[in-house]
Amino acid sequence: MVNIVKEMELRHFRCVLAVAHSLHFARAAAELGISPPALTKQVQETEQLLGTRLFQRSKRAVSLTAAGELFVIEAARALGQLAQAQEVARRAGRGELGRLEIGYVASAAYSGVLQGQFARFRASHPGIHISAREYAMDALPALLDQGRVDLAFVRPPLHLPDGLDSVVLLRDRFVLAVQADSPLALFDVAAPAALAQQAFIVPEQELGTLEVSRRGGFAAQVVSRPGSLVAVLTEVSLGVGCAIVPHSVMASVQLPGVVFRELDGPQISSEIAVAFRRHEQAPAARAFIAQLRAAALA
Repeated sequence: MVNIVKEMELRHFRCVLAVAHSLHFARAAAELGISPPALTKQVQETEQLLGTRLFQRSKRAVSLTAAGELFVIEAARALGQLAQAQEVARRAGRGELGRLEIGYVASAAYSGVLQGQFARFRASHPGIHISAREYAMDALPALLDQGRVDLAFVRPPLHLPDGLDSVVLLRDRFVLAVQADSPLALFDVAAPAALAQQAFIVPEQELGTLEVSRRGGFAAQVVSRPGSLVAVLTEVSLGVGCAIVPHSVMASVQLPGVVFRELDGPQISSEIAVAFRRHEQAPAARAFIAQLRAAALA
């Protein structure tokens, strides 16, 4: 068996199958584009390697032996598997097959950006399996750089290691989240200066809090950094403090005891972006990156 694995080649399989198909050496040779003597030699080599005859030959007819019939079944199956393997490799090389690991922050899902990009990519690349998992935003650049995720949906600004790049997919704005019983809830619009004495619950992206305090001329009194936006809003509902959160959260997450108010003055911009490796080699990831670049905002 060891010698067969080492010495038998695909040409032996193809020659035997051609003869088995036509049961005629001359026609099989013509089909393969070789001479009848060359085909006969290949079949004889195969029989020698197997140690058994595959064909009964006479001047008038060619027929398969019992061993030949079984060999042909398995040889056809082997060649079929080989063809399938070749096709899988070609499709994977074109970015039509593969796996992608996506990391995201929750607000990318609240805004619908994550779902929209997933749906579009799955429609055009149904053979690629995509897994997605929420991570703390500060962890995503390192996970991406280390190859543990292939793409990361984040909220800039965020420091990215050398070799990573990003594109912006959505521009949002920050709003104020306060407990429904707060005096601030009585106003439709909150002035930054009116928040000077408030306790602040700060989400992962603290840009909004920093800008509100800058505009209001005070240093924000930060009492909690609970992580996820749902945790932030839960603490707001409990009266721990107020929070500056993305508008997309206001539009998609409603907790009892929490109300949202616009901030006075120019909008404080909040963005959702996707980070990726600048010199990505995996075809599946490159295909997704191409889609993201096409969807990027100027």
